[in-house]
Amino acid sequence: MTHSKWILMAAGLALLTACSSGDGNSAAPEKEDTEEAAAETAGETTEQPTEENAEESTEEKTDEEEAEESAEQPEEAVSAEPLYRLNPANAAVEPIADANAQAVLMTIDDAPDKRSVAMAETLNELGVPAIFFVNGHFLDTDEEKENLKKIHDMGFAIGNHTYSHSNLKTIPEEQQREEILSLSNLVEEITGERPEFFRAPFGINTDFTKALVEEEDMVLMNWTYGYDWEKQYMDATALADIMVNTELLRDGANLLMHDREWTAEALPAIVQGLSDKGYDFIDPNDIEGVQ
Repeated sequence: MTHSKWILMAAGLALLTACSSGDGNSAAPEKEDTEEAAAETAGETTEQPTEENAEESTEEKTDEEEAEESAEQPEEAVSAEPLYRLNPANAAVEPIADANAQAVLMTIDDAPDKRSVAMAETLNELGVPAIFFVNGHFLDTDEEKENLKKIHDMGFAIGNHTYSHSNLKTIPEEQQREEILSLSNLVEEITGERPEFFRAPFGINTDFTKALVEEEDMVLMNWTYGYDWEKQYMDATALADIMVNTELLRDGANLLMHDREWTAEALPAIVQGLSDKGYDFIDPNDIEGVQ
């Protein structure tokens, strides 16, 4: 090779070195040039690695976007505005803004006694939400605890109805606290969630329990009407008739029922009768104060 050719090659290499070490934005082009040179030296083409890199880059971007969307989703759920609020004066559930006013709330007390799971299954099949208010003395055995978990896992709200169903006005404040908190702790142990509603036995609250319920972030609830503890309505047909045709039925009515044989039997007719009258059923999760 002539001396002049060596000079030309040296000048060319110097020029290439100057270009690659200029004021570029990042080191990425240098890496790509190095990889291409290595591939050419090995007698390979550079197209396939480039396509794989592009695919990996796209997949990484998609994963990041999906992660961002997943992170945003809980915020949207938490920020959902309530559709109803409880009127403490009459226990009715009133619409907020444009929520459907012609609707009622279904509640079942004394769960999970003998028929609560069957009642939950009936309501679930009918697509009707409800609150099941729980007593601690129905959670003594593993089977009873499993029954509560079944009701919860079907999507029903679980309410606190005290541990032993005592009249709260007849017991000391410390015992009132124990009646409420011990049950909330037990429900949380079984279902993973603390109750968000409280209903006092016999509908009798004290100033102490009202303050405690507020401290525990539970919604204090009474009821509009119920009949299944009265002798003349311990019959499915009679109970269904009065629950649907009572003069107390109105928009936002808070319906009280119990874990009873005749109530479980009457449930489909009650739901059908209320639906025939144009009533919808309020989802407890849409009530103001529920987290």
